Amino acid sequence: MKLILNPAFESLRTFVETIPQIFEKEGCTIYKDRNEIKVFKAGETELNVKRYKIPMLFNRFIYTFFRQSKGIRAFNYPQQVLEKGFETPEPIAYIEIKKWGLIHFSFFISVQSPYTHSFYEFGDATAEQYEEIVKAFARYTAKLHDAHIYHKDYSPGNILFDKVDGEYHFSLVDINRMSFGEVSKEKGCANFARLWGETNFFEILASEYAKTRGFDNEECIHLVLEARSKFWNKFKRKHPVDFDLDI
Repeated sequence: MKLILNPAFESLRTFVETIPQIFEKEGCTIYKDRNEIKVFKAGETELNVKRYKIPMLFNRFIYTFFRQSKGIRAFNYPQQVLEKGFETPEPIAYIEIKKWGLIHFSFFISVQSPYTHSFYEFGDATAEQYEEIVKAFARYTAKLHDAHIYHKDYSPGNILFDKVDGEYHFSLVDINRMSFGEVSKEKGCANFARLWGETNFFEILASEYAKTRGFDNEECIHLVLEARSKFWNKFKRKHPVDFDLDI
């Protein structure tokens, strides 16, 4: 077993080392699909534990010998985000299990986020319900992009938030797919494509984003709506769904 532990959480080493053995029978599952996420409690600390599925054989070779696994990227990237002043759950550890010399299961452990809301809430919300939060989120994203941070899976479940002392606070999760570098107008506007909401939601979002970054308002609205339409039309062709998106 390979274990990389954040020195700030040395006190949790003994518990963390048991996670591969206890994962199946203990903890509270909060997500289960290709990967599974459980919440554990170690003393006063709530741990978010993500177990990545065993990769296909080809990818097992790739992740073992040529490329960092998703779990190790999820462990390394948060520090860069935190250092730039943005919130993301603090990483605790990365665990890698090998079988026959190749990566098998891997685990990413972080502090459980205290935020209780995600952007799934705005799929069928009205403008009165979302205008304030959307504008705050647009300004937040503009600052994120100006800081050269780009979340490649900027989807509803990966953006958590709460209102704290009258201000909206955002936290990024599931950040194993990120890039760090200049974010152009086109790339920045396309970053919103995976979100859910009615057309007006995206118009408000695009306008506030444009204003914050000093871009042309109408051009940003066009770029955001175009990227959204392309993404969801492609998604619906590959994955027929039983709901209708206003695209």
